[in-house]
Amino acid sequence: MPFRVRDILLVSSLYDSFIFEEDGRLYELIRKEFQGLNLSNSPELKQVSGGTEALELAKQKNRYNLILVTLHIEDMKSTEFARKAREAGVETPIILLGYDNISLREIIDSGEINLFDNVFIWQGDFRLIIGIVKYLEDKMNVEHDVAKVGVQVIILVEDNILFYSSYLPMIYTEIMKQSQELISEGINLTHKFLRMRARPKILLCRNFEEAWEYYEKYHSCVLGIISDVDFPRNGKSDNGAGISLARMVKEREPDIPFLIQTTVEENVEAAKDLNLSFLLKDSPTLLTDLGKFLKEHFSFGDFVFRTEDGDVVGKARNLYELETELAKIPDASILYHAGRNHFSNWLKARTEFWLANALRPKKITDFQSLKELREKLIEAVRDYRISRQRGVISDFDKNTFNKSSFFARIGGGSIGGKARGLAFVNRLLSDFEIRNKFKEMEIFVPATVVIGTDIFDQFLEDNNLREFALKSHCDEEINTRFLEAENIPYLLIKDLISLLEILEEPIAVRSSSLLEDSQGQPFAGVYDTFMLPNNNSEPEDNLKDLLNCIKLVYASTFHQKAKDYIKVTSYRNEEEKMAVVIQKVLGTQHENRFYPEFSGVAKSYNFYPITPLKPADGIVSVAVGLGKTIVQGGNTLRFCPKYPNHLIQLSTIQDTLRYSQQGFYALPLEKRDDKVKYSDEGLEIFNIDIADEDGVMNYVGSTYDYEHHTIYDGVSRPGKKIFTMSPVLKYKSLPLPEILDLMLEMGSWGMGSPIEIEFACKLSVPKDEPKQFAVLQMRPLVISSELENLDLSGYNLSQLICRSSSALGNGLYSDIYDIVFVDKENFDRSKSREAAAEVADFNRKLSEAGRKYLLIGVGRWGSMDPWLGIPVTWDQISGARAIVEANFKDFNVTPSQGTHFFQNLTSFKVGYFTVDYGNSDNFIDWQWLYNLKPVERKKYTVHVRLKHPVSVKVNGKNNAGIITKPDDV
Repeated sequence: MPFRVRDILLVSSLYDSFIFEEDGRLYELIRKEFQGLNLSNSPELKQVSGGTEALELAKQKNRYNLILVTLHIEDMKSTEFARKAREAGVETPIILLGYDNISLREIIDSGEINLFDNVFIWQGDFRLIIGIVKYLEDKMNVEHDVAKVGVQVIILVEDNILFYSSYLPMIYTEIMKQSQELISEGINLTHKFLRMRARPKILLCRNFEEAWEYYEKYHSCVLGIISDVDFPRNGKSDNGAGISLARMVKEREPDIPFLIQTTVEENVEAAKDLNLSFLLKDSPTLLTDLGKFLKEHFSFGDFVFRTEDGDVVGKARNLYELETELAKIPDASILYHAGRNHFSNWLKARTEFWLANALRPKKITDFQSLKELREKLIEAVRDYRISRQRGVISDFDKNTFNKSSFFARIGGGSIGGKARGLAFVNRLLSDFEIRNKFKEMEIFVPATVVIGTDIFDQFLEDNNLREFALKSHCDEEINTRFLEAENIPYLLIKDLISLLEILEEPIAVRSSSLLEDSQGQPFAGVYDTFMLPNNNSEPEDNLKDLLNCIKLVYASTFHQKAKDYIKVTSYRNEEEKMAVVIQKVLGTQHENRFYPEFSGVAKSYNFYPITPLKPADGIVSVAVGLGKTIVQGGNTLRFCPKYPNHLIQLSTIQDTLRYSQQGFYALPLEKRDDKVKYSDEGLEIFNIDIADEDGVMNYVGSTYDYEHHTIYDGVSRPGKKIFTMSPVLKYKSLPLPEILDLMLEMGSWGMGSPIEIEFACKLSVPKDEPKQFAVLQMRPLVISSELENLDLSGYNLSQLICRSSSALGNGLYSDIYDIVFVDKENFDRSKSREAAAEVADFNRKLSEAGRKYLLIGVGRWGSMDPWLGIPVTWDQISGARAIVEANFKDFNVTPSQGTHFFQNLTSFKVGYFTVDYGNSDNFIDWQWLYNLKPVERKKYTVHVRLKHPVSVKVNGKNNAGIITKPDDV
C-alpha cells in the first residue's frame, strides 16, 4: 500500500498553526488528492499546543503519518519533544519547522537537529507545508511508483536548509501548475500527456552518496537533476562534489537536464565545459531563473485555449486566470474544449480532483445554450475557489461585504504577515466572543480587504518590472516606473471599483509582505503605508488614488531601505512578495481633518519596567490622533494596563508640561497635490490645541492653570489643555486598561509568544452606541533572549566605556572593533538631521566592509522630533551591534520607544543602553573616547577603530549592561 499522509499532527502554538493553515490549502490539496485516487478516508490535521498532549497522541500506533513541530510549543522545547517521542518508540517521521534565527542555529550547532527526520525553515510561504508533505510522500513512494507506473523523478541535491526550503515549494508549485498541453485530440504529444498525468517525484538529497544512489536506482526515469556544487562526499565537505556528480551522470546520459547552482563563479566554467545549465546563487533573480529552467527543460506550461482549427485565443496559468479567460474566449473555443473533457483533464493534472470530477460528467447537451454552459463553468470555478477558503478569509464579494467589520481577500497567494496577524486576531475575537464583551466599548477589526501576493507577481510580470526593480538602486526611479505601469488585472480593478462603492470613508493602504511581522524578523516599518481621504467628487479619481498607492506599496518592496534591511538577514529580496491591506480608517471628521480620539501601541513585554511594574505586565503608548506619533517615537503617554495610574511622565507638573504631546497627526480631507498625497507628507501635524477645539480633549484631557501652576483633571477650567488620559485612566470612563490587558493576554496565548498590538479608539459616537476599539495590527515580539542571565560583577570603572542600569538585550558581544560616537561637546540639537546623515554615511561604509560597530550618541536615537535626539531610521544604523543613548548636556529625555525602532533592535539582537546621568550607576567615559585616534572625524560625529575588540555585556533579567575597554588598555 503506497504511503500517504492522511493524518498530520501539528505541534505548535496556536498562532503558528494559523500561519500554516492561512487559507486552508494544506488540508484542501491533500483531501482532493485522496479523492482523485478514490480513497475512502480524507486526511485530517490535528493541532496541539503542548508537547505532553502531543506525545500521548503520537504514541497511538499508526495514528499519524507525519508530525510537524515548530520551535514554539507550550510546555517543553521542540528538541525535548522529539527526544521523548523517539524514546517512547514513535516511528512516525518528525519534521522541524523553524525560523532562520538564533534558536534554530543553536539546535543545529548542538547536534540536536539529528532528533528530527529533517528540518525546514519557514519563510512565510504557505506552499512550504505542501512541499514537506509531498517530499515525505515522494521519499516513501518513489520505489513503488517508479516500478508500477514509471513516474518521472527529479533529483535535488542541496544541503543548505534555507535554500532547499525555498526550492521545494517552488518546484512543487511548478509541477502543480503544469500546462494542459497534455490534452488529447492531437493538441499535445502523447508522451507529454502521460508524463503530466503522473506527477514527477522530487527526491531531496543532502550528500553525494545519497544522490548517486538515487540516480543509479532510478536513472531510466530521471527527468533532470538540480545540484549544488559544495556538499558532503564521503562524510566531508567537497567543494567539487556537484561537478563530479554531473560528470558521472553525463557520461551515462549526455542529454539529461542538469542544473548547477553555485556561489563561486569559477564553477561556471566547469559547468560550461560539461554543457551544464547553471545559476549563480548570488544572482538577484535566482528563484525567477530557476522557475524558467523548470518550465523550459521540464516542459511545464499553461492551459492553452484553442479553437477547432488550432488558433490560440487565450492562456491560463491558474484557476484565477481560468475563471477570467472563460468570460472572454469565443463560443467556439468553449465548445471545442468542453466537448473533449479538456477542462477536467487539466484540473486533474493540477490535483484539483473535486472540481474535475464535478465537471467531467457534464455534457454539452445538458445545457440549453452556450451562454448557460459558459456561466455554469465560470460559476463552478468561482465557487470552488471560494469554498477552499470559506471559514478562514472569504473572497471579496460586493454582495456580501460588510463595511462595518469584514475580512476579505482579492486574488490568490499569501495575504502576508501584517494581514495574517489581523486575520488571526479577527478569528480570536470571533471564537471567544470578545467583540461585545464590554458594553461600553465594541472591539473589532475594521473592514479589511487584502490583495493577495499573486496579484503582485502578476503585476510585476505583466509590466516587466521584476528584474528592473531588483537591480535598480534609485527609489524615485522605481516609483516612477511602477506608477507608469498600465497592465493591471481586470478583476482587481473590477473588485476595487466595487469596494470603493461600499467604503465611502477614508482608507489606509498598507504593506503586508511575506516576511513582515513574521516570527524572528519583523521587518517593521520597512515598507510604505498610505492614507487616502477617498472623497474625490469623481469615483474614477478615488480609484486612481487607490491604484497608485497600491503600486507604490509594491514599489517599496524594492526600495533601498528594504534591500539594505534584507541584506543583514538570511533572506533574499526576490523571495519577498507583497500583499496589500486596504482598511477603513477609524476616526471622526473635524472640519477638513479626520482622526480618531486617540491611537495606541500595546506591548505584552515592557522593555523598561519601573517598580512596581514587571516586564511581563506589558506597556501601552497612546497619543491623540493617528498612530504615526507613536510608531515614529514622538511624545506619547505610556502606562501599564495593570497599573494604569502609575504614570512616571506625569509625576511632576514640570515633567507633565515637558513630556506631554504637543502635536498630533490627522488626515487632511481637502484636495491636495498627488506628490504630497502619495508621500510621507500625506498626513498633517496639528497643534494639540486644535484637538481641544475639535472637542477631543473632553474625553482625554486635563487643564494646566498658569496662574496657580496647577494641573486639574478635565477641561472645563480655563488654561492650557494637556493630553493625560485622566478621564479614562483615573476616572474609568472607559474600560480601556481591562480591554488592553485582555487583548495582550489572549494574543500572547494565541501566538505562543509576547505580542504587540496597534489600535485606535473612536469615542464620538451616537449616544446609545458603544465607543469603538479597533485592532489595527497584531504581531509577535522577539524578546526570548532578554530572559537569560549574565554576570556583570567584578569590573571597576577604569575598565569600562559605559555602564547602564537600563539596558536592552542579553548576552555577550565581543566582535566590535569600531566605534562611532556623537561629539557631545560640539553637537547642536538644531543640526540633528545633519548628524543623522553623518551616522548614516559611517553605517554605509562599515556595512559595506562587513564591520559591526558600537554606536554612542546623545538624546533619543530614531526620534521623529529632531530636538529630542538624532532622527535616524533603522536602515541608517543597521550595522550597529550595540547602541548607547545618553542625555544632552542641558536636557534629559526619556528612552526611545518608537515601535518600529524597537522591533528592529530586538529582532537583530542589538544591545541597547540608556545612560541617565541622574543615576550614579550610569556613566560613559567620554574622555577615553576623545583620546582615541580617529579614523574619520566629521562635524558632529567621529569614527575610531581599535586593535582589539570591546566587549558588550547585558543582563536581560535586571536590565543592566556594561561595555568594557579592550584588554590592551
